Order: sequence, then structure tokens, then C-alpha cells
Amino acid sequence: MRQAYKTPVINQGDAELKRQEIRDYFHATFDQYESLFSVLKDDSVFYERPESLRHPLIFYFGHTATFFTNKLMVSKIINQRIDPDMESMMAIGVDEMSWDDLDEKNYDWPTVDAVRQYRQHVRKTVDQLIDTLPLNFPVQWSDPFWIILMGIEHEKIHLETSSVLIRQLPIEHVRTSHDWPICNEIGHAPSNKLVEVPGGEVQQGRNLPSTTYGWDNEYGSQTTQLESFKASSFLVSNQEFLAFVSDQGYATESYWSEEGWQWKNFRQVNQPIFWIKENNNYRYRTMLEEIDMPWSWPVDVNFHEAKAFCNWLTEKTGKQIRLPSEPEWYRLYELNVEEDHTNWIKAPGNINLEYWASSSPVNKFMHGDFGDVIGNVWQWTESAIDGFEGFSVHPAYDDFSIPTFDGRHNLIKGGSWISTGNEAHRDSRYAFRRHFYQHAGFRYVESHEEIDQSFNSYETDEFISQYLEFHYGDEYFDVPNFPKACAEKIFEITAEQKFERALDIGCAVGRSSFELAKQIPHVDALDFSARFIRNALSLREHGQLRYMITDEGELSTLKQVSLSDLKLAETADRVNFSQGDACNLKPHYQDYDLIFAGNLIDRLYEPAKFLKSIHQRMRKGGILVLTSPYTWLEEYTEKQQWIGGYKINGENMTTLDGLHHYLSEHFEPLEAPVDVPFVIRETARKHQHTIAQMTLWKKKT
Repeated sequence: MRQAYKTPVINQGDAELKRQEIRDYFHATFDQYESLFSVLKDDSVFYERPESLRHPLIFYFGHTATFFTNKLMVSKIINQRIDPDMESMMAIGVDEMSWDDLDEKNYDWPTVDAVRQYRQHVRKTVDQLIDTLPLNFPVQWSDPFWIILMGIEHEKIHLETSSVLIRQLPIEHVRTSHDWPICNEIGHAPSNKLVEVPGGEVQQGRNLPSTTYGWDNEYGSQTTQLESFKASSFLVSNQEFLAFVSDQGYATESYWSEEGWQWKNFRQVNQPIFWIKENNNYRYRTMLEEIDMPWSWPVDVNFHEAKAFCNWLTEKTGKQIRLPSEPEWYRLYELNVEEDHTNWIKAPGNINLEYWASSSPVNKFMHGDFGDVIGNVWQWTESAIDGFEGFSVHPAYDDFSIPTFDGRHNLIKGGSWISTGNEAHRDSRYAFRRHFYQHAGFRYVESHEEIDQSFNSYETDEFISQYLEFHYGDEYFDVPNFPKACAEKIFEITAEQKFERALDIGCAVGRSSFELAKQIPHVDALDFSARFIRNALSLREHGQLRYMITDEGELSTLKQVSLSDLKLAETADRVNFSQGDACNLKPHYQDYDLIFAGNLIDRLYEPAKFLKSIHQRMRKGGILVLTSPYTWLEEYTEKQQWIGGYKINGENMTTLDGLHHYLSEHFEPLEAPVDVPFVIRETARKHQHTIAQMTLWKKKT
């Protein structure tokens, strides 16, 4: 085993001594990564794919070095590439795909020697930068040394993920190494038991500037008030998991989620991936060896298997057994582990490569009543990863966290035997798809408390994001926010009228609905687009929403909207969002004293049908408000269905004429039409400036 290095403290110190510390940290990480790949039997193994959903190992051998170059380029720390072809080929494609989405693209991979030479060039470049870049304390996000540390910590992540891939190679493709020794204790496991954990308030999140390097998802804040719960004293051992396997756990659908059962059948698994069945016995695969089953070591499973075990144990014991949440893991940590990573003299668990290149018995490292609060194997949680309040994206690595904020990536906590640097930090937050294998196992908890599985979606669809910015984002060219301006104009013109029930039809992503609800106790909001409604519902339920807006080409910026900041939160629950068709409304949408159709009529397939029937949905004296720029397009409305914008007998038929034609039987104009301008941002340098016309109509009594 090589010397263990801890992630550097970067908020204080002597600059020259810190340069040397970071240089040592960089070279030790680079050496350790190359040592990992030295266990491959020969160069041909670099082109094997141990996991069908991932690239061959040659990609990962080169990827961490190209990452350095690419991030140094994007941060303008260097201005010349080392090998553009390699830096393009090995830049992306790291993340595992869905379990049923095989990637069969062909790549012209470089030779192993070419990658080795490239790595040496990168090593020399980074070493020179460490010597010459300005170093000030505290090191900030925008500082060059933050990018250097980003590259080092990124390689430490791949030290671990590559070791998992190597562990999945056929045993004849690897060789043992004195640099990677395994634990020699493989006895029987202790009996597991549930131990009381007192409840309390859990604070999560880091602040900038920070003591050490951190990934963007670690910053921000979250407070959770936990009830008391019970947690298993030990991680689930191979021996404890054997009872689930022997009881036909892999063959019993009721223990599995729908997603988990589909994955199990697709992969045809009947036991943990690193168990090797020989007749009626099991052997065990470490990274480089096959050994007698170490029953006292923690079992290595993915989330689906861990969850199925918990469901099985619930049935067997009658107790409410599940995986811990992220805050519950933090509660275990703060009650049982005294020091964080940077203050360790010796790691208090099987972590940071300070002991072995394998797991060890689940009772080897005790923290009070609990074994392995940190280290040995990562621990799956019930929590899907999301950003904390105040989360923001690091501009040099804008796709590190956001792709995982989708409800399909669950957090793993505590680190494993090979978790080094930031991975060993208390506040590190890593998440993987639920079918993915890591050096990960689990402990279980008994609790009746429901886990909050809500998460903030990050809308990346360009069209939807444009509308989110249009409704909730910045104002451009001094043009007021359109949905807000419409609501204010309605209330100004109808100041003497009291509204009890409103219908916002064509509500898009919902800003006008929330604005109306500030003064109206019941608002029904409909849109034909389920995607629009999904975002409006998410905003109402969570109070905030994040989306990506295009700056130029593939470059984008993360935006966040908060109902509280817009002073819309207190009345948001008055709005009921649903998908609906304005030309075919369901019968229960009626009895309204205000109907608002914002920029709707020139997007309907039968606008006349809507206008001729809308009076049936309204109370006598009710107000109908229409806005539209009257941009008739055949892609939305067949020309024969237009209500204006054409000639009849050589005379102009405007849309305003058409509105009078279809509405005059049941409505009278309340006031002269009003122009309401709006701006839609397409990119940082391209905007649509449009003027809608607002007309107000009062239903005849």
C-alpha cells in the first residue's frame, strides 16, 4: 500500500509549503492511478469491457488525464491543447447508461503506449502549473488552484470506479500486486441487531470559501428534523445476506420494485455479483483474487438488491425496515465519529486505502455501538440526490451534478476501502443509478417515518426552459414580465369587481395562475402541454425550480426560481393545475367569474369553437380576458379555421373583428384594447420582442 494522503486544507497556510503539499498530492494520485492499471495482465486487457454499459478500460486510463487538459483549457489556464484527438475521444462517455441501453458505437482507441505518453505530458504540464500559478488563501471557486484540485479529486473518483470495473474482469486478466493487499480475516459474521438512534436536527451543506475542495452539490444548506429511529449495528454481511438468497429472495417478485424486478430479469441475477457459486458453496471475488467466502465482510450489492432485502426482512420480522435516508446517515456520523477526514491521525475505518485493498469484517472498526459508520463499503440510502438550498453549478464542470438530479440516482454515503481525498470527507455526496455496482453495501433502519422523495427537476428542454425564463426569469430591455403585467392590468381595469373563481386556460408554466391567485381564492389552470403542467406542478409542490437556459451553442446557464422570492408562495396552493384542451373542456370547468386566455387563440386548432362556447363556463357578469399577438400559423391552426388575418371580398378581416363577431352575442367589450409587450429570450444574444393585444369582455346579464 502506498502512503495515504488527505485532501489539502485550502483556507490557510504558507503558500510555498501548500504548493509542495498539493504537488505531492497530485503525484501520489497520478502514481496510484497508474498502479491500479498495472494489475492488468497485459496491454490487450485495456480494450476489454468488464461492464457492457461502459467503455473499455483504455478510455478510463486516458480520461482522467484528458480531464485535466480540458478543464485547464475551459478555465483559460492554458491556451494550447496537448492532443486534440485524444482529448475529444476521451472527454465524455463516463457515466453508465440505463441497464437496457447498450452502447455499441465503434471507437478507434489509441495504443496503451500512446496514452501512457499522453499521461506523462499532462503530468509535466500540471507540475509546472503548480509551480507557477498564483496561490492565495482561501482558494476560491474561480481560482486556478481550484481547477488543479478538481482534476486531482476527479482522478480519485475514477481510481475507485475503475477498480470496480477491474473487479468485474475475468480473473485470468489480472494479477496480484503488493500495492493492493487484501484483508486476511474472513471468519463468521457477528449477529446483527437494531440499536436506538436518538432523533435531532441535522444540518447539511458546506459554505464557500471552504476548508477543503468540494464538488458543487456539497454547497448550500439543508435542515432536517429527525425522529428517533433504530439502525442495524453492522453493515449487512455476506452471511446475513445469504439468508435472503437461500429464501428465494431473488425469485420472489414481491420483494422487488418494478424497476428492480425488470433489471433482475434482464441481467438474470440470482446472487450478488461478486459471489461465485461452486456446487453448493460460494467463493468471493476481490479486486484481484478469488478467495473462500469471507462471511464476516459486508455484502456488495446495488440499490435494487439492498431494497429487496429490506422488504424481505420487513416481511420476516413484521418491523418497518428500510434503507436509511441521507440525513439519518449524517445523524449516525455526528453521534459516533469524532473527527472528519482532515483531522485524522489514522483513519478510524477501512477507508482512504490506509489498511487494505478489500473489505474487512463488519465488526473490525466500531464507532460506539455501530460498525463501519464510515469505510469498508459505501452505504446505499433511500435518498435520491438533489441540490441543497442555494446550490449553484461550478462553471468549469457544469455537468457534474445536474444530470444526476433526476430522481433515478440514489446517494451512497460513508466511503469504501478505496475512497480517498474528497470521497472520504463527511460532506461528500456521490450518487449512482440504482442498478449500478460500486464497492457498496448497506445497513438498514427501523422507522415509521416517511422519506421525503421529492426532488427538484432540472429542466433542460430548450423550449420549456425558454418559457420558464419568460414566466419567472429576468426582465429584458426594460419590458415588464408578461404574465405578471397581464394580471396587474386585469385587476387594475376590474378594480370594482370581486372574483371568487378563475380559470387560466393556456397557462403554460403557470406564472399568470400564481399571480391571479394572489387575489382570487380559487384558480383552475389548464394547458394542453403535459410538459408545461409538469413544471408548474413541480414549482407549486416544491416552491422552487431549476432550469438551464441556452447562452450560445452548447453553452448554458443554470437558473433557479423561487415562489417565495417572487412573493407567490403564500397563495400558491389556491391553484389547481391540470392538462386540458381549450376546445374540448371537461364539464366540471364552469361557474367562473374570470377566465384568462393568455396568448392562446392563435394557437388553437378550432378557435371559433372555443370563442362560441366559452360563455357556458362563466357566471353572469363574468370577465373574459384574451391576449394575443395574432400570429396565425398553419402549423397550429389550419387556415380555414383562422378567425382573422385574411381578406373577405377584398376587405381586411382582422382578428379583433373576428373576436367581435364570435363574442358579441354573449359579451360586450369592457374597455378599449390594450397593448402588452413581451420579450422571450432564445439565447444570450437573441430575443423575440412581441406586442400582444389584450381585450376584456364582460358577459351579458
